[in-house]
Formats: sequence, C-alpha cells, structure tokens
Amino acid sequence: MDDRPLRNLTGLTGDGLRKAVEYMYDTFDIIDAQLAARGLQPISGLVEPAKLSSMVGNLLGAGLANFSHGLYQRNRPHAFPDLVPQRLGLPDLELKTALETNYPKGHLPKEGVYITFRYVLGGVDGTYVRGDRSSTVWVWEVRIGHLTEQDFSISNTAGDSGKTAVIRTNSLKAMSLVMQDERFYPYVRRWA
Repeated sequence: MDDRPLRNLTGLTGDGLRKAVEYMYDTFDIIDAQLAARGLQPISGLVEPAKLSSMVGNLLGAGLANFSHGLYQRNRPHAFPDLVPQRLGLPDLELKTALETNYPKGHLPKEGVYITFRYVLGGVDGTYVRGDRSSTVWVWEVRIGHLTEQDFSISNTAGDSGKTAVIRTNSLKAMSLVMQDERFYPYVRRWA
C-alpha cells in the first residue's frame, strides 16, 4: 500500500484506511452472524447491489472518520461531502463505491477530492473466484484523487431511476492507486 497520495491530499494514513476497511468487514460479520443465527441469508443476499454499495460506503465513511484522529467527521445522511474536514487546509471528502469491475457513480457530478472503493463478493473464508458472487464483501481497490465535473459521464435516460454520474474510465485510472488486493482482482487481464 502506497499511502503517500492519501496522506498528501487528506492527511489520512494507510493505517487509518486499513482500520476503516476492517471496521466495515467486522460490522458486516456481526450483522451476518445475527442473520445466520435466525436462519436467514447474509445481508448481501437480502439487499439489492446498489443498496449494498451504499451500506459499504456508509460503513467505510464511519470507519474513516473513527480512525482519522479527529481530521474528519461524517456529514449528515445524503449530504455533500461524505466526510467534513475538522482542520483548516484539508479538503472535503466524497466516498464512492462500486461492485466488481463497475465504475463508482453518484447522482450529480461535483468537483472535489474522491476516495473510491471497489469490492467483490467472495467467500467468508477470504476466497474469491472471478465471475462467481458469493456473500462476503472484500475490497479489492482503493483510489484517491481530485475530480472535476468533466471526469463524470452523465446519464439521464428515460425510464432510468434518475440522473447518474459515473466516473469516466480515464479519470478513474488517473486517480492514485492507494490499495489493491490481488486476491480479489475481478478482471481477466491487468487493468492499467
């Protein structure tokens, strides 16, 4: 993990990022254990993928705020940015998540500093087979960077659930790679 881009842009550390991801994993484990005790499916089987991505983002946001050493605080729900700086000179932070090889998206494009998390659904034991969705969230990639409105592709298709702004391929690739877990890599070939 090269946390220099993370530290330079936000003041956050790689250790804090790792702890935020573990916090999200632990929270889902607690939820899934309670569901299993009642004979129910894991949470990933009970909610649609978009809602799961939202839950992943909310838990990661809570974890980042918890392990930021007072640098950031969570904003109120459905407000921009996701994380509000608590010290001068730090940027607002927006978090975006996406399942597998999907690109992170939001409702409206906004300029700012973004942290993107892409994840897969693997086995509870940490196994992952590309193309097979299982039940447990595993983060495979974290990127950070400053995005402008031009870094988003905007869709407002009739019959769609509303406006969506997907981060463009070249813009996502230009963001600094902070973490990548090869065990959960969902592409067939290397992704530059």
